[in-house]
Amino acid sequence: MNIQRKLCSGFFMDGKFYVIGGMSSHTDCLTCGEEYNMGTRSWRRIENMYPGSYAGGTFNPAMRSPPLVAVINNQLYCADQSTNEVKKYDKVNNSWSVVKRLPVRADSSNGWGLAFKACGNSLLVVGAGGPGFGDHRVIVLHSWNPEEGSRDGSDWSVLAVKQRAGAFVYNCAVMGC
Repeated sequence: MNIQRKLCSGFFMDGKFYVIGGMSSHTDCLTCGEEYNMGTRSWRRIENMYPGSYAGGTFNPAMRSPPLVAVINNQLYCADQSTNEVKKYDKVNNSWSVVKRLPVRADSSNGWGLAFKACGNSLLVVGAGGPGFGDHRVIVLHSWNPEEGSRDGSDWSVLAVKQRAGAFVYNCAVMGC
């Protein structure tokens, strides 16, 4: 990579590997991304690839989770931790547009405790839902297909609910869909 970074996220898209967001120091947030071309074995910096929005108020960037990103059919999506929105990346214009609200709040914990993944043609969000606190909360698995949703305005589907699971997803990996 061209820039040292921590608290970043990586993903494959269009046959290339990307690293996005993160921090270069304890206080400096990175909005750039980097693309690794496996054919040429070289990195290319992409300015302003990560939306990096911060809702008002005092914000300690070291408290923010790594970018919550997912790729479906070579299309990049992110869950914006500060606005509770799903955004879609426009590769041609290097810009983001809002496509949907998240089904759970991400801003209350700066994105920590929430999973945002791709599975087949759908986006998955795993996070706390329902009233209560501590072990009385539930973890809810939501699914939404952006292709179908953009046509019919469909909402998130609830695939599963885990009772008394607490309010925090510590780690999540999708191994097959």
